[in-house]
Amino acid sequence: MQPSLTIALAQIAPRLGDLDANLERHHALLGEARAGGADLVVFPELGLTGYLLQDLASEVSMRIDDPRLTALAAETRGLSAVVSFVEESGDHRLFIAAALLEDGEIRHVHRKVYLPTYGLFDERRFFAAGDVIRAVPSRLDVGIGIGVCEDFWHLGVPETLALDGAQILINVSSSPGRDLAATNEVGLGTATSWRTLMRAYAQLTTSFVIFCNRVGVDESISFWGGSEVIGPNGAPVFSAPLYDEGLFSVTIAPGDIRRERIALPLLRDERPELHVRELSRIVAERAGLMFDRTAEPDAEAGLDVAPDLPPPRPIGFGSEGERAPRPTGTDR
Repeated sequence: MQPSLTIALAQIAPRLGDLDANLERHHALLGEARAGGADLVVFPELGLTGYLLQDLASEVSMRIDDPRLTALAAETRGLSAVVSFVEESGDHRLFIAAALLEDGEIRHVHRKVYLPTYGLFDERRFFAAGDVIRAVPSRLDVGIGIGVCEDFWHLGVPETLALDGAQILINVSSSPGRDLAATNEVGLGTATSWRTLMRAYAQLTTSFVIFCNRVGVDESISFWGGSEVIGPNGAPVFSAPLYDEGLFSVTIAPGDIRRERIALPLLRDERPELHVRELSRIVAERAGLMFDRTAEPDAEAGLDVAPDLPPPRPIGFGSEGERAPRPTGTDR
């Protein structure tokens, strides 16, 4: 394990739909980061395309064998970088993807697993969801786990990455600024939520967490930046300013991971086999393949609520289908 690693956070404002301009900016920043002694450069979600693409997504998509992506990877000899783009698969599905580029190669590609469709988000309309969560070894002598924005709003993703061998968790994001209030940390509710999540994941997985968020504006949506590096004890190592574009460098000590995991062996004591067993039971109950103890007694298989029981006889008719007698005065 290396005694220190220098992380460069490329908190940029991509040009919406301008792939060529964004590629040029990535090339320039990789060169700048290399000159500054960076070991790892992290760019935000869809840094190569901009976020609010909608119908532009297919026009700026790239396959992983695209020469433009290969040329960008070639800039990482002696360097590691995480870049994000619209990936087109061989069967022409579009994914929000983040790639780990190392030593001139595309080492790993993560496809965004969770696509939000609430609030101002409508990603599932334009993109397919990924279905693989994997950590990957890196030239940095640590395991790397990558998630894209919403992925880290689902606790199973960072936990799975850490259990799979990740020691540095990287989240690349295009998080809009929302919920302005003086009662929130730094006056921005979105920042408070993200910082709470990142600190919790770092401490619970005893991993470094790198959060790289973009800045700038797409159409009417503003992005707040605030990129961070969190130590494996949950304490912030570095916090970039809100709304300001820049290439921010911070040096970390990977040995902190070993020290924290020995002192606080939370990850060692996780029981994935228990999770698998209980999740398998929950999935089977929800699918109606086994008895669901949380459902109402008369509920149909796969449902948890039973329909109302029918009335004992048709309303207005006798028990044999005859018209009921007219009520007498005493019945009224």
